[in-house]
Amino acid sequence: MTSIDHTPVLLKSTIDVMAPKPGERYLDLTAGYGGHAKEFLRQTQNHKDAVLVDRDDFAIEHLKREFRDVKIINQDFYGAVSSLVSDEKRFDVILMDLGVSSPQLDNAERGFSFRFDSALDMRMDRGQKLSAHTIVNNWRESGLIDIFVEYGELREGQARMFARKITENRPIETTGELAKAIFGKKVFSVSEANAEGSLVASVDSFHAKRMLPRIYQAIRIAVNDELNLLGQTLPLLLELLAPGGRIGIISFHSLEDRMVKDFFREHGSRGLESDLKVLTPRPILGSEADPENPRSRSAKLRVAEKI
Repeated sequence: MTSIDHTPVLLKSTIDVMAPKPGERYLDLTAGYGGHAKEFLRQTQNHKDAVLVDRDDFAIEHLKREFRDVKIINQDFYGAVSSLVSDEKRFDVILMDLGVSSPQLDNAERGFSFRFDSALDMRMDRGQKLSAHTIVNNWRESGLIDIFVEYGELREGQARMFARKITENRPIETTGELAKAIFGKKVFSVSEANAEGSLVASVDSFHAKRMLPRIYQAIRIAVNDELNLLGQTLPLLLELLAPGGRIGIISFHSLEDRMVKDFFREHGSRGLESDLKVLTPRPILGSEADPENPRSRSAKLRVAEKI
């Protein structure tokens, strides 16, 4: 069995603030490789009422091996939440970790990280047709501009310039070719080989170091429809949460965090009609609470309790 090297983000903070208790029902909507779930279930000791959700088939295979007595759903979190609401399920602890998992980032074939010169993919659900390759090679320049501005938070002039360079250099097959198309030169240098023998690249250009993460973020969000799914899911979570139940959401960029913050504020500032009590007026920052985990650097945890 392949060993999975995955350190869950802000694990201690999620446990401390969400305070799972014996017998409580746990729902993990982005279970990944079970890093958070393992500790939460150790605290609740309630496997029969727990549900673990993930859209990644690699993660699902691992979860089925690790949690043989827990219900596991292979679906995006909106689809899973919709089904659970229809089934009138209720949970005391609900967790969402919106980041890309370490195994996804470290698998060159998945195309999530520009550390590898690999095929353009970025699909969390490998069964879907839309991939990064489709967006990069088939979308109109205007569509690329839109996602670079909205999801990559680039200025319109930058977005237009990068989109034009992409369309002028098609076809583009790999992450390295994408970077070269945008920056007009090779920006990767091979530094080592990973455990699977794939070449690991580092980014030489300072400009590329600043822009590539934003471009990748924009394409990845578009591929996986991440913000739309989150926006559709948030209102349904109130229906799943039992009175006194806690919901924790870990986000990794400002767009997600803003949606979560606004949702908690909307439902926690109605006085006597409030649905939620916000337990984290200021988000818990991974850079402060989990500094030894490099994947926590941009993480923000917000937690609320149902009144």
